[in-house]
Amino acid sequence: MSTPKNRPETKPAGTTRRGAMKTLAAGLGAASLPMWARYTNAQTAEPIKIGFQVHRTGIGAAYGRWYGRTTEAAARLINEGGGINGRMVEIVAEDDGTDPKRGAEVVEKFASQHGCDLAFGTLFSHVVIGSAPRAGELKMPYFVVSEGHHVASGMLNRYTLQPGITDVKSQVQAMAPFVAQNLGKKVTMVFPDFAFGHDHRDFFTQAIEAQGGEVLAHIAIPPSETSFTKYFPKIPRETEVLYHVMVGPAVLTFVKELGEFFGPSRPEMFGFIDSLEAVAIDSPGLEYLEGTYFWEGNPRHAQADQSEHDKFFRAAVGVNDQGASISDPSDVSTYAHMFGCWETLHVIKAGMEASGYSGTQDRAALIEAVEAMTDMPESRAHPQGAKLFNGKTHQVFGHQYISKVTGGKLLCVHKTSIEDTLYPDETDYTTQPF
Repeated sequence: MSTPKNRPETKPAGTTRRGAMKTLAAGLGAASLPMWARYTNAQTAEPIKIGFQVHRTGIGAAYGRWYGRTTEAAARLINEGGGINGRMVEIVAEDDGTDPKRGAEVVEKFASQHGCDLAFGTLFSHVVIGSAPRAGELKMPYFVVSEGHHVASGMLNRYTLQPGITDVKSQVQAMAPFVAQNLGKKVTMVFPDFAFGHDHRDFFTQAIEAQGGEVLAHIAIPPSETSFTKYFPKIPRETEVLYHVMVGPAVLTFVKELGEFFGPSRPEMFGFIDSLEAVAIDSPGLEYLEGTYFWEGNPRHAQADQSEHDKFFRAAVGVNDQGASISDPSDVSTYAHMFGCWETLHVIKAGMEASGYSGTQDRAALIEAVEAMTDMPESRAHPQGAKLFNGKTHQVFGHQYISKVTGGKLLCVHKTSIEDTLYPDETDYTTQPF
């Protein structure tokens, strides 16, 4: 989709679904305007303050570092295009330590100390679950960039939305047919023992059973674990497919020890790239991963059919074709997830422009404008691919990617349709009062 030439039209709070979507599709329209035509008062108006809840420390630190870089890049691009409704975007970052209790305290701080318009950016599901109730009490829009099913399940509240990244239930539902048809039907699952891992356990088990398969064993591992060999003997011998998803600073240890345990006689392996986020695929000890498969939210390695939007996004964030920092090739990104920050900020921009947002008194109108969104075309604002937003469940749906380790590269071999990821609504947040 080419970048529109006209500035997105702002709408009053009672915007229509079509009006909201026109604004969203316009995406980065202002960035293409000549300087004289952009917002002229943007440098003098009070900034829009976005409270960025970032995992700078704790088990989510690697993600937090790249979520931070992506967020700053997106904010910079938005500001270069004239900001939002004539105002610059200011990112106010606070470390939540990847801790639920501290997460709620950070949300409180955004409201009481910083005067933020909204909160944004949280990844780890247990932190989202610990923070969202406080956001609801404060009536502060809380845009999370997680993957847990907690938003779409109805567990949270109308102030909590996930419009920039898909959830585990949709991901595994789309993956299961590929696993059953190409790798095997007797599966053992290894996952982290908290909400995110439990979503994998519950929803992939259902999805593989729907394909005529079965899960032989569920192996839950504490996310703070640093050595994993004691867990691997629990893997049944008849396992055809090992399904693994691990998070935290010890992921390299996890995949190395997995290879050492199996030696040359491993089963087929299907991993979520979480097990290797921020880790180079060609790290010593990972040679055994050749021929194994990974889910990727966004392909880390630039593919042969790379879109112009992915190319633009990589350059803006400072990532090379291998998914590592341009300035330090040993610094590998969390490429499968961090696009969610970029895309969510552009949804916030579109929502604020559609609702005519001018201050915290317009928070409800902002949420209603986002709830009115549906189709999100692939664009600079949405470089991971086209998406479909469900305003009732506050959850976005999008394409998923399966990559095979081939010659030390992650080669995409399957891209799901958005329809593959859809499931029946489990809640309707629009019926909840503000």
